[in-house]
Amino acid sequence: MDITGYMTQLGQQARFASKQMAVATTLQKNRALIAIAEQLVINQEALLAANHLDLQAGRDRQLSDALLDRLALNESRIQSMVDGLHQVAALADPVGEITDLCFRPSGIQVGRMRVPLGVVGIIYESRPNVTADAAALCLKSGNATILRGGSEAKHSNQAIAKAITAGLSETGLPSDAVQVVATTDRAAVGALISQPEYVDVIVPRGGKSLIERISREARVPVIKHLDGNCHLFVDEKADLEMARKVAFNAKTQRYGTCNTLETLLVAEPVAIQLLPKLIAEYQQAGVEIRACAKTRELVSGLVAATEEDWDTEYLAPILAVRVVSGLDAALDHIDAHSSQHTEAIITDDIHAAQRFLREVDSSSVMVNASTRFADGFEYGLGAEIGISTDKIHARGPVGLEGLTSQKFIVIGQGHIRE
Repeated sequence: MDITGYMTQLGQQARFASKQMAVATTLQKNRALIAIAEQLVINQEALLAANHLDLQAGRDRQLSDALLDRLALNESRIQSMVDGLHQVAALADPVGEITDLCFRPSGIQVGRMRVPLGVVGIIYESRPNVTADAAALCLKSGNATILRGGSEAKHSNQAIAKAITAGLSETGLPSDAVQVVATTDRAAVGALISQPEYVDVIVPRGGKSLIERISREARVPVIKHLDGNCHLFVDEKADLEMARKVAFNAKTQRYGTCNTLETLLVAEPVAIQLLPKLIAEYQQAGVEIRACAKTRELVSGLVAATEEDWDTEYLAPILAVRVVSGLDAALDHIDAHSSQHTEAIITDDIHAAQRFLREVDSSSVMVNASTRFADGFEYGLGAEIGISTDKIHARGPVGLEGLTSQKFIVIGQGHIRE
C-alpha cells in the first residue's frame, strides 16, 4: 500500500467533510449520534466477536493484564459507548455560540463566536471505546476526524467504524466525517502528523513513548498528556476515615487509567494512625506497596521505594507511599515528581485546602475527593477525547468546548474608522 497516498486521500476527504460538518445543524448532528448508538446495539455480537480476535492476539503477544483490560469490550462497555453517544447528543451544541458581545466607543459591537477546529486527527492505543467517544465529540463539535487506533485493537476499531459509517449514512451527514485508518503500518502515523494542509490538530492518547514521539515529530499542533502520575496528600488535619476511603478508591477502583492514584503522601503526625490499617487494606486487595523509610518503620515487610518510583505511572496494582513532614513537603514532592495531571488533598483545614488548590500546578486539583473523578463524564462534559496536561489550547478533560475555537465577530451599521 502507498501509505503517503492513502493518508493524503483520507486528509482530502476529511477536509471536504469538515466544511459540511461546520454548517451541520444541531438536529442533524444529534440524529447522527443516536443512529450510531443504535448501530452499536444492532451490531453488538459482531463487535464482541471482533474484540475476541483482538484479545486472543493480545494474549498471544503477552500483553500485560492492564493493557488487556483496556482492550477488552463486553456488553457493559458497549452499553457505556451507547450511553456516551446519547449523553453527547444531549449536551448543548457549542458551535455558533456568541459571547462577550458589547458595544465599543466607536459604535461597533464586538464579540466572539465559537467555531469548530476543522479536522482532528486522533492517535490512540488499546481502548476501542475511544473510537466511538472520539467520533461523538468530533461530530457534535462540528469537526471531521481521522482516527488511528493501535494494531492491538484493529478488529474492534474497524467493527465500530462500520457502525459509525452506517449511522452517518442514515442521517445524510458525510460518511468521511469519521474515518478510521485501515492500515496498522506505523508510517500512517508519520503521514497523519505531517499534513497541516489537511489536519488542524492532533490528539494522541496512549503510552508515554507514543506521545513523546508525536510531540517531537508533528508538524500539526498537538493536544497531549504524557502520563498520569497522580498524587493524594493526607494532611495532618484530615478526617482519617475519609482519607482511608478516598485513598483506597483512588488506587483500586480501576488500575489501568491515567487518573488512578500512583503516589500517596501522608503527613507525619497522622501516619501512625492511618498507614498500618490502610496498607493492610491495600495488600488484601493485591496492591504492592513501595514505601519510604519512615513508612517501612511503621509497617514491616514493605518493598523499599526508589527514586524512580516517585516518577512512575504504574497503571498496575502498585502504589508508592511516602511520609512527609507536612503540607510544604507534600507540595515540594508534587512539584518535583508530578506529571501535572491530577492531585488531591484530604483535609479539614480550609487554609491548607486553599493553598493546595492555588499552588499545585496540575490540570485537575481536588479537595477531599478521589483522583478517579478526573474524567470528562464526571465533570459534565459527556465523553472526553483525552485529558490534556498542556496549558494552551485546552487543559484537563477535553470535551466539546476543547474541540472548538473562537473567532471575533464585529457587527456594525455602516461604521467606518475615523
